Amino acid sequence: MEAKVGYSTNPNSFTMGLECATKTIKDEKNVSCNFLFTSAKSDTEQIVKGIQSINSSPIIGCTSSGGIIVPEGFITSEQGFAGMLSIIDENTKVGIACHEAGRNPRVIGRKIAISAIENAQTIKAPSYFYMVATPKEEEEYLMGIQDIIGRVPMFGGSAADDTISGNWKIICNNAILSDGVAVAFFYTDNEIATAFTGAYKETNNCGLITKVKNQRTLVSIDGISALKKYAHWVHVSPSTLIGFNLLASSIVKPLGIKDPLGNLTVIRHPIFGNDMGTKTTADDTITLGNKVVEGTAIIQCEITTDELIHSTGNTIRNLKKKIYTQPAAYILIHSGGRKLGIGKRIEEVHKQIIKETKSTPFIMPFTFGEYGYNEHSANICGGLMLSFTVFGKN
Repeated sequence: MEAKVGYSTNPNSFTMGLECATKTIKDEKNVSCNFLFTSAKSDTEQIVKGIQSINSSPIIGCTSSGGIIVPEGFITSEQGFAGMLSIIDENTKVGIACHEAGRNPRVIGRKIAISAIENAQTIKAPSYFYMVATPKEEEEYLMGIQDIIGRVPMFGGSAADDTISGNWKIICNNAILSDGVAVAFFYTDNEIATAFTGAYKETNNCGLITKVKNQRTLVSIDGISALKKYAHWVHVSPSTLIGFNLLASSIVKPLGIKDPLGNLTVIRHPIFGNDMGTKTTADDTITLGNKVVEGTAIIQCEITTDELIHSTGNTIRNLKKKIYTQPAAYILIHSGGRKLGIGKRIEEVHKQIIKETKSTPFIMPFTFGEYGYNEHSANICGGLMLSFTVFGKN
């Protein structure tokens, strides 16, 4: 197995795709899969056409928040950007499928799992899979996929844009979806491993989730308004956390839940502080980036900006220990919220990656949700996390 990375900031979207493909898959015959990440400002359909004018191999990916990181550095532009990592291996077969959002996301998950298997021209479950979805129903899509293939290990992340305005896109060959899900099923004997972590420290602030609305609105903790409880934990006034003020302030102090075995703390990013304008004991609620369940514990976590930066290098270092062969490629899915917290120091993240990946090709998009697993945990969706995956050479 080998991999190649290309990128472009050409203002013409077709040419942008053409330049990405020229650097990666021109004259290549055994391209298994292309991971494509673009700006929400770009014409993604034209980018795909530019790529396909050179090579018709499978394409999957999404829009990335604010930029991408490739070996050359942090890539962004007012006119847009695109970056692509291509997996080239005659012994790796990939089945790709997608579906628009609908009334029953779990059923949709089943449908795309069946389609991906058929597109790989097999009847077997994959050895690994990648999922990308638009923010909202990721957990239900995942359940549907696993209804068909079982608990196959996964990696992935949700499509993103620059302003949380819903301008995100999913890319699946010729299909460009504003709302939906796509998967790539990998059939290979090569090693693949994922490190899924938030790298946050747990504090002593924890409580029981006592009321949830619509799966992602945290109403109360220990019978107390969720926003008020969280504000008490982080020592601020609830009034300072109303609206999207909560999103930015909670990057270094989010909430987390533990998997049943205690191997993984999955971050739940507080996105929006809802002020109900009343004086009841549970009037102010928190909209989260992922699902929570009543009767389970939730923990306030914390991290510094320095730790956000260094967690990237540390996670790659730990990831390399999970395979026995030499790395051929890295797909480094990084939370867009973490990038917001890192701010102008994003080039320090690039330095961390280069130090650990050395000359191995990689691409890092910035997503609005991350998916993965750790050791014996189940596949799960989180936020403010790192879903880093390595492909072994043989």
